[in-house]
Amino acid sequence: MDLAKCISEATQEIFQSMLMAEARPAAPIQTRSNKFTDSVSGLVGLAGNYRGMLAIHVPNAVAMSITSKFLFMEIEEIDDDVKDAIGELANMLAGSVKSMLTETGSGLKLAIPSAISGTEYEVECLSDAEGVIVPFSIDEGEFLVECYLQNC
Repeated sequence: MDLAKCISEATQEIFQSMLMAEARPAAPIQTRSNKFTDSVSGLVGLAGNYRGMLAIHVPNAVAMSITSKFLFMEIEEIDDDVKDAIGELANMLAGSVKSMLTETGSGLKLAIPSAISGTEYEVECLSDAEGVIVPFSIDEGEFLVECYLQNC
């Protein structure tokens, strides 16, 4: 299973179809930083044949731009609409990765997506799980998608 490839394909497809934007992947990052500044993170837990988490970490300006495209309206501050949009983006990514990992889609359940934002926060995940972090760029800026999975 090439998790980085799954994330790259899912992210490119969702950004193209939902936002009419080209998400350009870069080489996966090996070292994880769990500290984020002036950002919004969407998180989805995974359970079943695997357990883990998929997250998207987006700087505020990029998150507002993505939300503007989602909602077809100008967004000027980080509010519940932005958190909902980034959480839903994480949910769509997790759903795509789920379907790539399990041919039938069974054996892997997704938790309800959540989102956090702030001037400074940390996101912890399974330290002993296999994971990958893929940076992406769109015209408005850069963001990260990470996924950590552990066989159960």
